[in-house]
Amino acid sequence: MTPPSIRPPAGVPTSGGNAKYAIVAAALLFAIGAIFFLRKSDERPSPPAPPTPAPSVADSTPPPNPKIEDIPPPPPVEEKPEGGGGPRVVYVQSTPCEAKCVGTAPPELSQALQIRGMQARRCYNEALARDPSLRGHVEFDVRIGQAGNVCSVNVTNNDMHSPKVADCAAHILGGGAYPAPRGGCVEATVPISFVPQGQ
Repeated sequence: MTPPSIRPPAGVPTSGGNAKYAIVAAALLFAIGAIFFLRKSDERPSPPAPPTPAPSVADSTPPPNPKIEDIPPPPPVEEKPEGGGGPRVVYVQSTPCEAKCVGTAPPELSQALQIRGMQARRCYNEALARDPSLRGHVEFDVRIGQAGNVCSVNVTNNDMHSPKVADCAAHILGGGAYPAPRGGCVEATVPISFVPQGQ
C-alpha cells in the first residue's frame, strides 16, 4: 500500500510563500503612505487676502443728512476777559451777522435750539463722571444769520464754574445750521441747567 502524499490543501501556499505576502503587504502600506504624504504636501496654505485699500479723501462723501453729533465744531475760540465775571468765551463764524439783528425767528428755531441744548448734556455727563458734585446753569447768546448760519455763540453766564463744559456746549450750539430767520439775523438766549438726571 502506497503511503498517502502530503500535499497542502488548495489555496494554502507552500513553505516560503509567506514571504511573498509580506512583501505585497509592505508595498501596499508604502504606497498608501506615499499617497497620504503627497496629498498633505499639496495642501499648501492659501495666500493671504490682499489688503483692502484705505479710502482716499476723494472717495469719501459726507452723509446726505448728518446727525447733530456729526456736525464739526466751529472755528477757534477767543477768550475775552469780562469785568469781574471770569472769561467770556466767544465763538465767531467766518460769516458775521449784521451789527443789529432785526429778523424774525421761525417757530422751528426754538425747537432746533432745544435739541442742540439736549445734545450739549453729553458735555456735562462726561465732566460729571470725573466730578460728581458738578452742577449749575450756563446761559448762551446765539446769533443766527439770515441763511440759518451761526454767526456767534457767547457764554454770558456760567455759575457752574466749569469752562470746559461751557466750551463744549457752545461748540455743539454753534455747529451746523438752523432754520433760517426772516428779514435778517436773530439773537436767541439759550439757558441750560446742568444737574444730574432725576434731580
